[in-house]
Amino acid sequence: MIKALIIDDEPRARNVLHQLIISFVPEITEVRTAASVEEAKGVLEFYQPNLVFLDVEMPHQNGFDFLQLPNNPDFDVIFITAHNQYAIQAIRFSALDYLLKPISPEDLKEAVKRHQTKSESSRQRKMLFENLAANIDKRDVKDFRLAVPSSEGVFFFLVHEILRLEADRNYTIIHLINKRPFIASKTLKHFEDMLAKFRFIRTHKSHLVNLDHIIRISNNNEFIILSDGSRIEVSRRKKDEVQRQLNI
Repeated sequence: MIKALIIDDEPRARNVLHQLIISFVPEITEVRTAASVEEAKGVLEFYQPNLVFLDVEMPHQNGFDFLQLPNNPDFDVIFITAHNQYAIQAIRFSALDYLLKPISPEDLKEAVKRHQTKSESSRQRKMLFENLAANIDKRDVKDFRLAVPSSEGVFFFLVHEILRLEADRNYTIIHLINKRPFIASKTLKHFEDMLAKFRFIRTHKSHLVNLDHIIRISNNNEFIILSDGSRIEVSRRKKDEVQRQLNI
C-alpha cells in the first residue's frame, strides 16, 4: 500500500495523473494533490505520503524548492518534467527518478515498481536531494556530482574522477582516481547512457572508459593503457570506433 502526493500547478495535469494512478497503479491506495509548493507543505502537516510526484516547472517556487525541507524526508520523489534536458540530467546524476509529460501508463507503472525496490534511508534520500539542489545550481553539466547508491551507502564524485567502469553481471565496478573501486547496483548500460556526452567510450562489452585517461593503445590495437597503468581489452568490433575517438 502506497500513499501518494501529486504536486503540480496545472489542474489538468494533476487530474490526468490522478486518473492514471486510479486506473493502472492499484499499489497506490491513497492520493492527495497540491497546486503549489506552499500548499504541499500544508498538506504534509497532516498527511504522510510514501511517494511524491513532483512537477519540476512551477511558478513562484519550483519542484526543486520543495526539496529544501528542514527534516529528513520520509518519502521518495518521482519528478515530472516536460523535456527539460538540463533538469533531467541533474535528476539522473542525483540517482533520482523522473517521468516525462505526457505520462504514459507503462512509464508510470515502471516508475512505481522502481520506487518499490528502493531501500534508501531518509538520511540517504536527503543527501540525494541536497546533491540535486547543488547540481541544479551549477552552470555546466560537467560540474555535476554523480550520486551512486551501493550496498555500502551513497557515493558522490565528479565525472572526471572516473577512470573506467567494468560490468559485473547486473552490477558495475567503478574505478576512480586515487580511490578504491566500489560496486554500484546499476548495469554498465545505465552508466553508458548517462556518460555518453562526457567522453566515455565502450571499448568492450564489459568496459566503459574515460577517454581523457587513455595514454596509449597497444601496437596490435587489442588493449588500451590508462593513466593508472591498467590494460583494458578492446574488442574486435570496437577497434575502429576506439581508433576514431583517439584520432589514430
